[in-house]
Amino acid sequence: MSSTATLSSTPKGHPKGLYVLFVTEMWERFSYYGMRALFVLFMTKALLIDKALASDIYGSYTGLVYLTPLIGGYMADRYWGNRKSIVIGGIMMAVGQFFMFIAGSVYQSESAPFFMFTGLAFLIVGNGFFKPNISTMVGQLYPEGDKRVDSAFTIFYMGINLGAFIAPLLCGYLGDTGNPADFKWGFLAAGVGMILSLVLFITLKNKYIVTPEGVQIGEKSNSSRDEVETTEKVPADPKRMFMWVGIFAVLFGLFFKVFELDLIGSFIFGLTIAAPGFIITDPSLSLMERQRIWVVYIAAFFVIFFWAAFEQAGASLTYFAEEQTDRNLLGSVIPASYFQSVNALAIVIFAPIFVWIWGILGKRNMEPASPFKQALGLFLLALGYLVIAFGVKGIDPSTKVSMVWLVSLYTIHTLGELCLSPIGLSMVNKLSPARFASLLMGVWFLSTASANKFAGTLSALYPEEVKVEKEFSPQISAADLKVIESNLIDTLIFKSEPKGEYELPIATFSLSKEVEGSSVIKGLKYNEQSQHGTVSLFHMKLIKGLNKNFTSAVMINESMVLTIEKIEKKLDDGTFKTTSNAQVWNLKPEKPKLAGFQVNTLYDFFMIFVIMAGAASVFLFFLSKRLLVLMNGIR
Repeated sequence: MSSTATLSSTPKGHPKGLYVLFVTEMWERFSYYGMRALFVLFMTKALLIDKALASDIYGSYTGLVYLTPLIGGYMADRYWGNRKSIVIGGIMMAVGQFFMFIAGSVYQSESAPFFMFTGLAFLIVGNGFFKPNISTMVGQLYPEGDKRVDSAFTIFYMGINLGAFIAPLLCGYLGDTGNPADFKWGFLAAGVGMILSLVLFITLKNKYIVTPEGVQIGEKSNSSRDEVETTEKVPADPKRMFMWVGIFAVLFGLFFKVFELDLIGSFIFGLTIAAPGFIITDPSLSLMERQRIWVVYIAAFFVIFFWAAFEQAGASLTYFAEEQTDRNLLGSVIPASYFQSVNALAIVIFAPIFVWIWGILGKRNMEPASPFKQALGLFLLALGYLVIAFGVKGIDPSTKVSMVWLVSLYTIHTLGELCLSPIGLSMVNKLSPARFASLLMGVWFLSTASANKFAGTLSALYPEEVKVEKEFSPQISAADLKVIESNLIDTLIFKSEPKGEYELPIATFSLSKEVEGSSVIKGLKYNEQSQHGTVSLFHMKLIKGLNKNFTSAVMINESMVLTIEKIEKKLDDGTFKTTSNAQVWNLKPEKPKLAGFQVNTLYDFFMIFVIMAGAASVFLFFLSKRLLVLMNGIR
């Protein structure tokens, strides 16, 4: 064994290269989760995008983030190798984060969405080259059949979640301050984290990321290291290629036209079916290889339901933390973004315990096979949503619940994640033919892409009791403003609650065209027959919870309320300028539906995930014995 190999290994335990990949992935995940913790808050609070659209954009982004590893895996397998792919991907992601910083810097400008979507594009493509290749390299550190591989992926997963724990705290502290102008600092911190990840990988890879024999890992394409590849190459089959491209086109049209999905969703779901079909029909595959790949596909199908429910953390559960959770702790209000650290912290705490448990059971030949572990993970996911469903059952939507419920959900979900995710990565590594290693890792992440897009669709089912229909900066005459300001909502809510209803003036108005970023309210007229209308305390508390700064309101009709907040800005010359923001609130928004079922309450919403994850767990449990046979001796 060469001196390099000696340096790369410890007398007991794991190769040092594992810890190089650990810190590289830790800072890359810091970058990803730091930006993700702020993303929907940035869209809704700074860019003023409504929740349904923000959820859809979030789902499209996270879906595409896990779709592009298919391309990155293919390039590494056929041409670049893992190392070059990781460096290229890391550079693109760093560029993407700095575009997000620019978007946060000019959030009030019309160009902000352009910079945001440009940043997302770089992040999506860059992640595709980075993510599958660093995961593949973990397995290559060990000789074939080494029992330490499952533990290695769990340790590697700790690195992922150590970064995910730090990210929402630091990026949330810098960006989620209540001032939309500060989001840019959170994005900047995420960009710095990505650069640090790149520097560590480039400087340490040659010394430590080697095989037990001292061979550099990831320098060449994966197809060049396939020991079972026949000397006679199987020629490319253009007919098979065109056939699966045609199948993809049909699937895309089906999802787009028949199921009425958007372009991104149709593309992701169509490719999730077509790409695995193209791989499994490769004529070079032996019967055993094909059976093992089928196990990867079946497990990946069930993983879709896990991540679709789990990834509510970045959207609907962030809304829940922001609006429905009592975040007061020791006299301070915890930012909503901080709750995304609970899952990562729990993984850092519990991952060593799981490594120990799997190690003890493995020595006694009692360790459950991968499919059984994944079924257990789905069951725990359903249990977490069942807990929070009972926590919100029968609760008035204007009443905030204890943060214990949300923390409990994240902790239980963590236990499920530790049963499923690192074990899944290990399973793909063990079951994949070497020449398809990164490509099949890409297929595994492709199932996560579908899950994330599905998660965005499900997040849009989050029920709202009040909804912002329009938000703008009005110019109001002094006379009209005086009439509106006669109804001080702060005074009404906190000093008197007569009969649970409040009288507000009823008025109709129209808006002129935008003038220097403001809309001039014109034609403000009060109803002559009924100068006042009533709005319930329930609705006023909900509105106040969503916009703490407004001071006055006027009713437009029985289901619409106009609220106004005054903002005082200090100018460069030391003087102050007062401007107004206004929001039109719908007090009777239409409730979302899923397969004919109307989602009226948060209890209904959370029970969707209980049923979905619970059913998937039961089905996978009963399939597990058959899958074990198809794995041909690999557990």
